[in-house]
Amino acid sequence: MRTLVHLVLLICGIAVAVGSFMYVLAGVKPNNVRLEDLRDGFPAGWAIEQLGDQSVTFYRSMAILLLASAVLILIAALFGSRIAAWIGIIVGLGTLGTFYYRVNDQFDNVIRENYSTILTNQTGFILTAGGLILALLACLVPREKTRA
Repeated sequence: MRTLVHLVLLICGIAVAVGSFMYVLAGVKPNNVRLEDLRDGFPAGWAIEQLGDQSVTFYRSMAILLLASAVLILIAALFGSRIAAWIGIIVGLGTLGTFYYRVNDQFDNVIRENYSTILTNQTGFILTAGGLILALLACLVPREKTRA
């Protein structure tokens, strides 16, 4: 990989790691979302505020998937592994996509109806999604040509 790609992936990995501990939606941190909720959906009758009040062990939360994504992107930046970068990007985007799909499904288009205010001051979402998208673009840069 090119040196610029290594640098961009390093910055993106750090951004995803930091963003996985910040708010991603309406007062909800990834530490408060259970993996079972991502798989099965949120319990019926809950409000978004109740998602942020859950007590979840760290290794069973959404944050562990985002941190795994960040670690894979950092490994790709340090060792030049495009496969690790792609796996990290897919895991990260899949985790965020599943979370927002489940929230939108359970809470009746709350994101679309309140898009102007619901992501205000949600720097975790901005850092995580921005880092993943920028890492995706960095992985699309062609490799260096080897000289004969």
